[in-house]
Amino acid sequence: MEGPLQTSIHVCRENGQWMSRLPEKLWDIPLYYLALPGSHDTMTYCLDKNSAVSGNESKLVKFLNKCMPCIVHPIIMKWSTTQVLTVTEQLEAGIRYLDFRIAHKANDPSMNLYFVHMVYTTVTVQDILWEVLRWLETHPQEVVILACRNFDGLTEKLHCHLIACIKEIFQCKLCPRNVVPTLRTMWQRGHQLIVSYEEDVEVEEHCELWPAIPYWWGNKTATRALIHYLERMKRMGRPEKFFVAGINLTENLRYILVHPFGSLKKMTLQSLPCLKIWIKQQYPGQKKDCINIIAGDFIENDDFVKDVIELNTKINPPLHCQSKGAGTNSISL
Repeated sequence: MEGPLQTSIHVCRENGQWMSRLPEKLWDIPLYYLALPGSHDTMTYCLDKNSAVSGNESKLVKFLNKCMPCIVHPIIMKWSTTQVLTVTEQLEAGIRYLDFRIAHKANDPSMNLYFVHMVYTTVTVQDILWEVLRWLETHPQEVVILACRNFDGLTEKLHCHLIACIKEIFQCKLCPRNVVPTLRTMWQRGHQLIVSYEEDVEVEEHCELWPAIPYWWGNKTATRALIHYLERMKRMGRPEKFFVAGINLTENLRYILVHPFGSLKKMTLQSLPCLKIWIKQQYPGQKKDCINIIAGDFIENDDFVKDVIELNTKINPPLHCQSKGAGTNSISL
């Protein structure tokens, strides 16, 4: 941690079983009406320091990295890393939405797939899928949402390969999209994984895949601007099923130049006190201004996971955001 920016790291082991401990009155509520903690850019804890810049980045970034790798590459690493906990540690901390940005390396003749955020990871997608399975097998009443996104460099053949791997590894743990995903239903059927896939053609062909989950990405460098964006999205109305409210800030070139000794971690930690207040004011449910998944960076900090899970105590079936003024509170800026 960086000096005065240090915050409380609170990875509560009890959060590893939090879904199984929810009161029975919540077992028949669809998961898209509960509050679920998620991690943004889940796999950046294992970015490869020696990796080439991904094929999806701008020609300018690639050129600068090629000309001045000793300067540019460390900067890329500082501003690309959004998590420090492994997948297993994130799940054990209570995260139930994993944001997987999947890519195939340019000029790689193999079928290996990696995760990407400006640069590629050291681990393959297949290895992490097996890791998620191992965790699910030891937590039979927990449900995880796995969002497969980005697909940088994936051909039709590679999509087929990835989907085949997902089916082979998780088998009956996959929840088909025609199922209303309540905890009781999923426990009865042995389902533990919902896979959303950001490729409509593939979703149509495979009943085990769910459509892409909307992600409210503010693309803001300032906390207040991000909260204003999220409140504006709430006023427009939540999607019908799963969706993510991203509380992650996003750097741009100007911000990096103004903060030459900064990092995404410093940027995030500075925003947490204000975002914590916003999170505590939210309500899960099906009303227009209710939330569902809240995803953030460096999820081990400042009781983020605990605060999101505790939002479910506000639900009183029949499902309505019933508290006086529910969903109308907004953070004072």
